[in-house]
Amino acid sequence: MAEPATSARVDSWIWAVRLVKTRSLATAACRAGHVRVNGERAKAAQPVHVGDEVRYRESGFDKIVVVGAILVKRVSAPVAVASYTDLTPPPPPREEVALAPMRDRGAGRPTKRERRDLEKLRGRDDS
Repeated sequence: MAEPATSARVDSWIWAVRLVKTRSLATAACRAGHVRVNGERAKAAQPVHVGDEVRYRESGFDKIVVVGAILVKRVSAPVAVASYTDLTPPPPPREEVALAPMRDRGAGRPTKRERRDLEKLRGRDDS
């Protein structure tokens, strides 16, 4: 029987533990700088070892995990969760998240006054 792997590519590992849906999305996330290993920006082929901290930025928030087992093939969700320790802080309460102003659906185009107010809110006020 072959001995277990001691390292794996970071893109392959985050795909195998189901942090991303596809291997190509994992590679693209590495290229875009959304993956960090031990605080350093990671290229797709960078190896990860047991005990490494992997940060994956997803929709504006970092998911922080510590590698508990090396996986190179995608596994079931329960096995995947058991192969890392999740250190991600809980999301902020809804009250603390800034709400973006939304127009009612079907309200038509904004009036000139509403457009000015929106521009002012977005910080693009010319005056």
